[in-house]
Amino acid sequence: MIVAGIFTPLERVMTHILVWLHVTGGLTWAWSVVALTVIVRILLVPVAVRQIHSMQALQMHAPEMKEIQQRYKNDKQKQSEELMKFYRENKINPYAACLPIAFQIPIFISLYYTLRHFEGNILSHYPGSSVEWLHLVNITQNVKVGWGPLLLVIYVASQLTSSYFMSTSMQSNAQRWMIMVLPVAFLPFLLRFPAGLMIYWVTTNLWTTGQGLVSRRMIKAPAPPPKRSSRTPPKDTSARGAPAASTASGTGSGQAPQRTGPSRRVKRKRGGRTRR
Repeated sequence: MIVAGIFTPLERVMTHILVWLHVTGGLTWAWSVVALTVIVRILLVPVAVRQIHSMQALQMHAPEMKEIQQRYKNDKQKQSEELMKFYRENKINPYAACLPIAFQIPIFISLYYTLRHFEGNILSHYPGSSVEWLHLVNITQNVKVGWGPLLLVIYVASQLTSSYFMSTSMQSNAQRWMIMVLPVAFLPFLLRFPAGLMIYWVTTNLWTTGQGLVSRRMIKAPAPPPKRSSRTPPKDTSARGAPAASTASGTGSGQAPQRTGPSRRVKRKRGGRTRR
């Protein structure tokens, strides 16, 4: 009850939006849920763009971060300090990847309570309106009723597809497996959810899949930092090193000038002796 009280203001917002989409937009209640999902995802586009850039930056700097972790593997506090310093220097927000999910959790919970109180708060004012989706499921009933299991199959397929685009930017195989297995592990808990909530989730997954396809084409990954080696000269000494190099090569005063003409051809004879 405490959780329901916390999300009561947002539940009222969800109710007003659904009523507006149904009355003004002329949509059924089920398609109003779909339209609500699209509106939410449009509002979260800037957050999703930040998430994509953050995941690209983490992937690009993964070798450097792994080196810091190995260097301070025996001092966890120092390791954490150095990683935070590295994030600040490279303008990386490691928590940006979680922002879209963090913003959607309150909306998801509020929609859950909206659908639970749907008949008393909404349908009582609009008697006779249909709450079915494609004549398959009732958005106010549990997803295990009627054709609800088919909706669960669609959910698993869409969740695995959307999770694939998230897992491609992860370095750890354990993280990839976890994000791919979680949709199936959640199935026993989803059987008690209203079908309308599953419609919201499926629509969100389809949007995430489309967003992943578009972002791969339109959003280019940032250029990786230049790789330095033991032979790479310092940037500030490249200009000052030129005169010293010429002196060491023998072109200074008191040294014989180097031959500038064409080099003499050397012919090798079969007996190992050479003739110039």
